[in-house]
Amino acid sequence: MENLEHLSAKALHDYELVKSAMENDQRAYAELLKRYYDSIYFMMLKMVKNKDDADDLAMEAFGKAFKGIANYTPDFAFSTWLFRIATNNCIDYMRRQKIKPLSIDKTFENEEGDEMNFEVKSAYLTPEEKFIKKQKIKIMHELVGSMKPRYRTLIELRYFKEWSYEEISAHLKMPIGTVKGQLFRAKDILLHLLKNSKDNI
Repeated sequence: MENLEHLSAKALHDYELVKSAMENDQRAYAELLKRYYDSIYFMMLKMVKNKDDADDLAMEAFGKAFKGIANYTPDFAFSTWLFRIATNNCIDYMRRQKIKPLSIDKTFENEEGDEMNFEVKSAYLTPEEKFIKKQKIKIMHELVGSMKPRYRTLIELRYFKEWSYEEISAHLKMPIGTVKGQLFRAKDILLHLLKNSKDNI
């Protein structure tokens, strides 16, 4: 029998949603996304100072959390677990983009009142790391090239050409909401390809 006395009422409700999500209840996933998207998005925005990047990072965080939801245990609140995934994902992004951690060296409280802080290592790459990065980019382009045309185009425009959602929407004559939804699906497919690639990215 699990001891859940340490969880707040909100965290207990989250746990019930998580258990339903583990049984592939899509409504539970949607409810968790609805409950925490704004909090995760604004935390990402504080870190990267860019709305489009914050939106991408928030969606990536939920994608990773939902893929690994079977690993969650109620030793701590779901929000704590989710915030940690989002934070680590954002730190990795900041290191790749060489964004200076101006505002993430301080602690903040998540929705359960737990204090969290960040530590970002140096963004400067060694020659070996630069070589590995080039190889990863090459493999990434090859994998994207194997995707269906509509997903390949979205990935290329958003991440290779670094177009905004508005630019992609206008170019493809597609509503921004549709662009975001299909990009989320495209990233999910790409993540699957990366995991199943014989190359270790």
